Amino acid sequence: MSKKKILYLIGAVILLLLGYKGADLKNSFYKSAYNDELPTEEQTTDKQDEGKDYKSTGDQSLLDVKLPERLENQTVRYKSIVVYFNKNYRVPNCVAYELTNTMTSMADSREAENRNDYQFERDHNVKGCPDWWEYKESGYTRGHMAPAMDMRWNRTAMEQCFLMTNICPQVAEMNDGEWRHLEEAVHKWSRTAERLIVFTGPIFSDDMEYIGKHGDIAVPERFFKVIYSPKQNRAIAFVMENKELPNSWTNYATTIDKVEALTGYNFLASLEDGVENVIESKENIKDWPKYYPRR
Repeated sequence: MSKKKILYLIGAVILLLLGYKGADLKNSFYKSAYNDELPTEEQTTDKQDEGKDYKSTGDQSLLDVKLPERLENQTVRYKSIVVYFNKNYRVPNCVAYELTNTMTSMADSREAENRNDYQFERDHNVKGCPDWWEYKESGYTRGHMAPAMDMRWNRTAMEQCFLMTNICPQVAEMNDGEWRHLEEAVHKWSRTAERLIVFTGPIFSDDMEYIGKHGDIAVPERFFKVIYSPKQNRAIAFVMENKELPNSWTNYATTIDKVEALTGYNFLASLEDGVENVIESKENIKDWPKYYPRR
């Protein structure tokens, strides 16, 4: 073999080894922050076991939500989202997750996961979780509570984002309208905030519509989103009706106190009372970076 061919082969081997090393470096942060090997069935916990398996890049207690005792709930701690699932309504009570600027940068990169490669799936380990086809011909879309755009940084995160435990029936015009614009704003905010804690979910009522083969999947009339920035120590909330909305997403800003009054939930309970009371009472949309969606 000629000297030139030998040098070419050595160069090819070096490039291959560097490629593998780069892939390892890309995932090293997340392998230290999350338990990638934990199978879904082991992440399903009851109220006595909450908090044992989920691993966060920061204070995991910020993702805890105190729910009313009367509300049916099963807490499921996935790789990057915490789902509080209601088997009676067959939708989540709430979905919580953290979004760091590192995650957002990876989600927006060319190497990010493509949502077209993923399909909605039922989580067979969660009681009451519907199948994807139960929404067919219902007139409603499968609305992600933790949006796919925030989970594109990791394959497992995307797979679990598409589990039906993370889904609620949403009107298409709302889901792809001002609700999507709000999701895009939160995604952008994480870049400067460094880390956001996000809670999203339905607001239940006594006269809800139901869909599905057996007519037992609740269609919420409203949805909430709560965002907390630990670095800036500020928070904001939004409430939107499940219909085509006439105004900009910014018009639906409100306080966390208002969302807690509507739901009976307690967010950010792990914060000191003085801090929690102050940030939850403010409706400070002007303090957050402006975002103008493409319409």
